Amino acid sequence: MQRCLQLATLGTGNVAPNPMVGAVLVYKGVIIGEGYHEKFGEPHAEVNCINSVIEENRKFIKSSRLFVSLEPCAHFGKTPPCSQLIIKENIPEVIIGCRDSYKEVAGKGIIQLEQAGIRVTTPFLENECRETNKRFFTFHEMKRPYIILKWAKSLDGKIAADGDVRTLITNDFTNKLVHRWRREEAAILVGTNTALEDNPKLTSRLWTGKNPIRIVIDKELRLPAGLNVFNAEAPTIIFNTIKNLRKDNIEWIKISHENLIVQMLNQLYQRNIQSILIEGGAITIQHFIDSGLWDESRVITNTKMLIDKGVPAPEVTNFILEKQETIEKDLVSYYKNNNRQ
Repeated sequence: MQRCLQLATLGTGNVAPNPMVGAVLVYKGVIIGEGYHEKFGEPHAEVNCINSVIEENRKFIKSSRLFVSLEPCAHFGKTPPCSQLIIKENIPEVIIGCRDSYKEVAGKGIIQLEQAGIRVTTPFLENECRETNKRFFTFHEMKRPYIILKWAKSLDGKIAADGDVRTLITNDFTNKLVHRWRREEAAILVGTNTALEDNPKLTSRLWTGKNPIRIVIDKELRLPAGLNVFNAEAPTIIFNTIKNLRKDNIEWIKISHENLIVQMLNQLYQRNIQSILIEGGAITIQHFIDSGLWDESRVITNTKMLIDKGVPAPEVTNFILEKQETIEKDLVSYYKNNNRQ
């Protein structure tokens, strides 16, 4: 199952809104096939696993055990149901990491296998399997995207200096890490001031892969059309209180001032956007923290920089420090929300 999870993560950033899944076929303690879900709309892990078995070993499939990190699908979507393939291949035993909470599956895959006489064992390394698909499970169980907060700060707790001069806090390596994070999420969000003052592109140009959907909060539609967030490099959603409109790759979504965050998350849920990386600014991030509507925060601290007079970093409460890593002079801290809503 550990190997299943290793394989599953190879699909990071490429399979959403599907979950990341890995599968391993074992005959008498020897792996004869393995695979993972590589790209949305393409074959699932079980299919790739079975297809990877070389011709001389195919006679062993019907005597093997299949390990899969998530319950096999039981419905027709972009691809046929994997449960039926397993039954067709006469695989006698399946070990499943965890059940799928998506309503089209939700135990149906397990039932189909058991009704076909296949021995099913589940759960197995359930916590690890759910953690691998934390975005997928949050989306389907909490009916909102998985939310990651990110900011960089100086050693004295400032995210920017006073005035119009932009302060570069992260080094080249952590800057590339941030672009990898962007690639892994469905969307990236900033507030009006960040879009106006920093004019960010909000792309993953420093890391190979797709760009996230750009989301900007611009309640009064103050942003000029020439900003980078309006270019054609990625789709953009503008949350505002004035109009609904779609033009080219830009969509304006009208919401009211009340319960703004909840409204935004509901709209993103309806659009099947499973995860958001929120990059700023401090006020926007603090609003999410205060609402309790966040799952992770990733904080990069420049341990050599002192800004003195500047913009204070957001303040996190109800958190668990998961891990830290040092990249040159930058300390990267990963936190989990201890009171998710």
